[in-house]
Amino acid sequence: MTTDTVGGVWSYSLELVRALESSGVRILLATMGKPLSQQQRSEVLWLDNVEIRESEYKLEWMDDPWEDVDRAADWLLELEEIAKPDVIHLNGYTHGCLPWRTPTLMVGHSCVFSWFEAVKGKTPPAAWHRYYEGVRAGLFAAGRVTAPTLTMLQALKKHYGDFNATDPIYNGRRFDRFFYRHRKTPLILTAGRVWDEAKNIAVLDEIAPRLSWPVYVAGEARHPDGGTAELVHARPLGHLSPSKLAEWYSYAPIFVLPARYEPFGLTALEAALSGCALVLGNIPSLRELWSGAALFVSPDEPERIQQALEMLIQNPALRRTLAKKAAKRARSFTPDRMARQYMKQYRELCSTRSPDTAQSASDNDNFNS
Repeated sequence: MTTDTVGGVWSYSLELVRALESSGVRILLATMGKPLSQQQRSEVLWLDNVEIRESEYKLEWMDDPWEDVDRAADWLLELEEIAKPDVIHLNGYTHGCLPWRTPTLMVGHSCVFSWFEAVKGKTPPAAWHRYYEGVRAGLFAAGRVTAPTLTMLQALKKHYGDFNATDPIYNGRRFDRFFYRHRKTPLILTAGRVWDEAKNIAVLDEIAPRLSWPVYVAGEARHPDGGTAELVHARPLGHLSPSKLAEWYSYAPIFVLPARYEPFGLTALEAALSGCALVLGNIPSLRELWSGAALFVSPDEPERIQQALEMLIQNPALRRTLAKKAAKRARSFTPDRMARQYMKQYRELCSTRSPDTAQSASDNDNFNS
């Protein structure tokens, strides 16, 4: 399984690895993006079914990544030769078109072209042509492609064509990592990469002085390629460990994510499990997941976002009702459910191999990925 160490794909990957352990699945996890942090290393130490292979190769969406992408391709093929996996689970695109000997499942977590459409209202400049060609080739070469929402799958098909897609598989989070406190602290919380325009955290910084409660922002402000996003009015918490972020969720009565682009939104799920009322950007992916269990606001209307937040501040009964609805919805996004759906895909991919291999896969859940 490939993963990156920069964003939510890391959290998704570890949650899936944990959930697959009970099925006897062993995973060779190949990391890219940047070195593992000490916190990330400690998270892996508790997992018995994973072996880490670490790299610092740039990801395909980073600045001038192509030399690294090519070097990573050679590295991944070497890992396939050594590990001899039953399935290759790709959490990126361009390596889908490598000459794999093993069936591939690709998961589309986000992409630059759908990001540009949602955030900038246009297609990326010509400099992104090589990225487009690499992503498209990877999608069409993969054995199967899924995504964490139907919205994301449809976006990929819109931009890259009619590749071999299967049903979406929603992400999951364990309940026991989060605390549902009934007595909360008067504050508003958001979490995400501060530098990512898609998260739209700048709008919260703008309206923060006009709200009755302070706005706290958890997330990395420094872009992987350099540059830092500054906050003026909201209170920055910086990058928090998972346990520290869970603590902040537990104290927050309101979690706000006014995103312009969010293929799934793990932070909203984590906040809902922690008893937060959700205020979310009115975009198709978040409506797909949270319709009826959150307040939705236009990402481009600061006054409407302010009004929605202030309404919840002044109405404790509504806050509690929304928090209960969000928590109930959140408990349907379980890691076990996610793992079962991935196991189904793994088995079906294994059945495309030789008859002997297919029989072995159908009789034995001890896959290597």
